[in-house]
Amino acid sequence: MSVSVDQLSINTLRILAVEAIQKANTGHPGMPMGCAPIAYTLYTKYMKYNPQNPTWLNRDRFILSAGHGSMLLYGILHLSGYDISLDDLKNFRQWESKTPGHPEFNQKLGIETTTGPLGQGFANAVGMAIAKSYLASMFNKDDIKILDHFIYGICSDGELMEGISHEAASLAGHLKLGKLIFFYDDNGISIDGKTSLAFSENIEQRFDAYGWHVEHISDANDLSQIETALLNAQIDERPSLIITKTHIGFGSPNKQDTSGVHGSPLGSEEIKLTKKNLEWEYEESFFVPEEVKNLFEEKKKIHQQDEEEWNKLFAAYKEKYPAEAKLFLEVMSGNFGDEWISKIPTFADDGKKLATRQASGKTINAIASSLPTFIGGSADLAPSNNTYLSGFPAFSADNKSGRNFHFGIREHAMASLMNGMAMYGGVIPFGGTFLVFSDYLRPAIRLASLSKIKVIYVLTHDSIGLGEDGPTHQPVEHLASLRAIPGLIVLRPADANETASAWKFAIQHKGSPVALILTRQGLPVLDQTKYPSSENLFKGAYILKDADKPEIILMASGSEVPLILKAAEKLESEGKKVRVVSFPSWELFEMQSEEYRNSVLLKNVKARIAIEAGVAQGWNKYTGDGGKIISIETYGASAPDTILFEKYGITVENILQTSKVLLK
Repeated sequence: MSVSVDQLSINTLRILAVEAIQKANTGHPGMPMGCAPIAYTLYTKYMKYNPQNPTWLNRDRFILSAGHGSMLLYGILHLSGYDISLDDLKNFRQWESKTPGHPEFNQKLGIETTTGPLGQGFANAVGMAIAKSYLASMFNKDDIKILDHFIYGICSDGELMEGISHEAASLAGHLKLGKLIFFYDDNGISIDGKTSLAFSENIEQRFDAYGWHVEHISDANDLSQIETALLNAQIDERPSLIITKTHIGFGSPNKQDTSGVHGSPLGSEEIKLTKKNLEWEYEESFFVPEEVKNLFEEKKKIHQQDEEEWNKLFAAYKEKYPAEAKLFLEVMSGNFGDEWISKIPTFADDGKKLATRQASGKTINAIASSLPTFIGGSADLAPSNNTYLSGFPAFSADNKSGRNFHFGIREHAMASLMNGMAMYGGVIPFGGTFLVFSDYLRPAIRLASLSKIKVIYVLTHDSIGLGEDGPTHQPVEHLASLRAIPGLIVLRPADANETASAWKFAIQHKGSPVALILTRQGLPVLDQTKYPSSENLFKGAYILKDADKPEIILMASGSEVPLILKAAEKLESEGKKVRVVSFPSWELFEMQSEEYRNSVLLKNVKARIAIEAGVAQGWNKYTGDGGKIISIETYGASAPDTILFEKYGITVENILQTSKVLLK
């Protein structure tokens, strides 16, 4: 055979990709065929990892940000010894497969993040670099560095068009996040045709302006160029972009360098021609030559040695720095202790009003000292979101130990960076902005939920209560929009104590992201000696005030809860029997038993009113056919909040009038 084992391995990746895609009759062969040399070089010559222990803490990470090329990732993971078999490759894009159309976060399989929506993986990698830098500053010592690895990735031209790549790259350069190395798959082709149809900027100049180190590879098939570029990138203290000229669909005689190879199978005849063109002499489908198997078996031994060497290093670290070693293992396993719980404040009813955003700020500052890896910030709204951790420095290019993050006005990147931070592990990331700007976060929120990761969003200025800034800044449809995301836990606390309990829940919760929806305006504090414990928030909805055999149920979330309490008092004074339900979370309520749900929302009580300063969508599930919803079905206006609530009917008087209609 005329090809080297390097070339044979690269071609194996290419053929596995095109055969899996052909068998599925769906997929994207072009990118795996063009970028196979990059993945091969990384996994066989540069990356440190151990397929026998995929979650080894000091492993290098690889992010296939261009997730449509997923067969490249699945192929290299299979060859490298991860738990992805040839049968899994044959089952590409099929029901309950380990190999879905786009990679889905599963560290045990070697898949470090969920990618596919363009730009998300790129920003995730920046978040991973942030988490790694923070934890390294916390745990590394001058004589022993237990976190010392790289984060590699491949991004596409489509991703560099996406706005999120601009946001994330700008911040990565500003923060000088070294050991972050991305290959840019510069193949000049998009779905519509040549990228020149819509894309003509100078990528080198752009990333140079961001503060990145930039390398060039004129031919991705020249492994020596890849290695030289990698070596140069590894020694630079800045993040690196390696602009790599590739050929989409490399090896396909009729489809190489065409848009037709981007997202469609090659076809059986073109596969035959491609195999011939690549000097692939094997008839059997999904075949891995013995030379390739042997090469990767040898690499597996080396990778096991890499971890064994690190284990020796960590043993020395543990002996010399036992307290730090214990904390490191705990936080990396997601065990953040429980000392912080005792620091959660209880707010007294002193007659003064307190915005839930302010209560949130007081809560996170009370617990911060007991949660050293609780880190986060805001998209340039820290004073408004109350997300600043007092007494701690800002994370910066010069101080990677800072716990406060100035994400800048980069809401989308902020959310995606937090995803990367959470996937890296060890930290509890939170990020704030106004609720109305959750639209900018939405793609990343959705992926956080899909990936089942712990990310906390602090979304303040939650309604027309924002006031004079007007309808552009007043969220109306956003609560319903967030509640529509499967898995996301939305918490809209009614007062300071529910806010403190919301933080307790968010930090303890695992398996999905959590959004805290908080007010700008002050709210009364619900006296914990008079009302049930605010920790009933964990149940999603609970009886705040009750009567024997209630005739009507009033329910609300957030700032509207004080209104239904006042309305209940007036109705009671008129001889009506009223149940008041605080309803901070639909999602948590639905997790409760049917018995509990029916005990809160009595089936025999048909007179029900829900009130919320947003659209009514979804509330009818709880009000039923006999109930009413007081909501806002239009945009807000510019005026003081008290005027707005009056004009839009979010008032005690409207609740009373609606109640009397139902009770006739």
